[in-house]
Amino acid sequence: MKPIWVVDDDASIRFVLEKALQKVGMEVRSFSNPRDVLSAFEEGCPQVLISDIRMPGGNGIDLLQQIRQSHPGLPVIIMTAYSDLDSAVASLQGGAFDYLSKPFDVDKAVDLIQRAVDESLREEQAEDAQQEAPELLGQAPAMQDVFRAIGRLAHSQVTVLITGESGSGKELVARALHKHSPRSGGPFVAINTAAIPKDLLESELFGHERGAFTGAQTLRRGRFEQAEGGTLFLDEIGDMPLELQTRLLRVLSDGHYYRVGGHSAIKSHVRVIAATHQNLEQHVAQGKFREDLFHRLNVIRLRLPPLRERSEDIAPLTRHFLQRSAQELGVEPKRISAEALQVLQQFPFPGNVRQLENLCQWLTVMAPAQVIQVKDLPEDVRPRTVAQPDGKGQAADASHAGALDDLAQAEAVSSRPAPVAPAETDWETRVKQVALSLMRGGTPDVMHHLTQRFERAVISAALSQTHGRRIEAAQKLGIGRNTITRKIQELGMED
Repeated sequence: MKPIWVVDDDASIRFVLEKALQKVGMEVRSFSNPRDVLSAFEEGCPQVLISDIRMPGGNGIDLLQQIRQSHPGLPVIIMTAYSDLDSAVASLQGGAFDYLSKPFDVDKAVDLIQRAVDESLREEQAEDAQQEAPELLGQAPAMQDVFRAIGRLAHSQVTVLITGESGSGKELVARALHKHSPRSGGPFVAINTAAIPKDLLESELFGHERGAFTGAQTLRRGRFEQAEGGTLFLDEIGDMPLELQTRLLRVLSDGHYYRVGGHSAIKSHVRVIAATHQNLEQHVAQGKFREDLFHRLNVIRLRLPPLRERSEDIAPLTRHFLQRSAQELGVEPKRISAEALQVLQQFPFPGNVRQLENLCQWLTVMAPAQVIQVKDLPEDVRPRTVAQPDGKGQAADASHAGALDDLAQAEAVSSRPAPVAPAETDWETRVKQVALSLMRGGTPDVMHHLTQRFERAVISAALSQTHGRRIEAAQKLGIGRNTITRKIQELGMED
């Protein structure tokens, strides 16, 4: 471990910190002014820097700003007298790890410095392990299986079907397959079949001739033509209309297609990769998806695990997204404390990697200090507070008990403020009661019935919270913009 540097013009402060830190086994180097510190950086770098604010020949705030430019990952602790407290707090926005008010308790000061050291060492290890961020991150065994499959499939021309929940990174896998394939010099073209209206999807895929329909003023190349010599990624293939499934099957079978309104066959040299979050076997059984197309697409199936099955990947993904968010916003990257990281690793992330990425963007903007603590996390991510025996929390429990007498009550949530979510056990018990009631009453397809009502209730709650703004509602739910649009259409929730 590198030494701790202490900068203060007060010799007694330097002496106290030197002895306290040496007592716990830390090497210490002291300075009386910022000028000597900046000169010392030419020889090396400390593990942590502790600096006073007011000193002859400079001040700690200016020193902090200069250090952040040359050593952005170095934790800096600012020492301040009470009268300089506002300056110390402002320094946190400039990238300080924390501040230490004078006079300070020596044991508390040592604890703070130790936290900064631990954070510094953890960040150094993370940087060593992630010198060059790949297009996909994953240490979990399930993700290692995905990487091995990509390696085996990359040089093949075989059609691949990627399955996985929304937000799990299916397009990233498709891009990796393309990047490492012989077609990497060609284009990678992606299209979300669920996001394009049914009437326009055929033209989007295959293009159209001039005059093929009203509004077709010029010839247009479709996605198959745009992807010529490369890879075409068909996302949410389970939402493709049946009549277009027939045309897609023909292309996959003989490699030829026609533009809309065209009479000359076009030969396609495109590798097709498809993806879905739906159960295609069930769609086939229900007559929603062609069985022959399913078998044509399902030559190789690659399942992408949800984030809750790979919690060991949350730490490197969080650091990666915090770094990327900071670059996009032009600010210093924030670090996350071990306690906050542990909370994230225990969170189920229903929106998967996309939800974690959105959370890191939110934290980059909203977290007040340079190190993210548990209190900085959004309320819906932090662990629930358990009601105390003295009766605190009973009001919340009462509202939980009455919030969802029936799933039908939840469907009306858009017309009033969203209720506090009940405890998980209470919620599950109520769902079971409703399910039993429906089954006893002879309701067919209970699972589909309840799923639709549940989705309608949750989406209604999100739209109520965001005053009808769909993109914001999708972010709160941890799903994609296209997904919430499709769900609103499927559930008949459009005005």
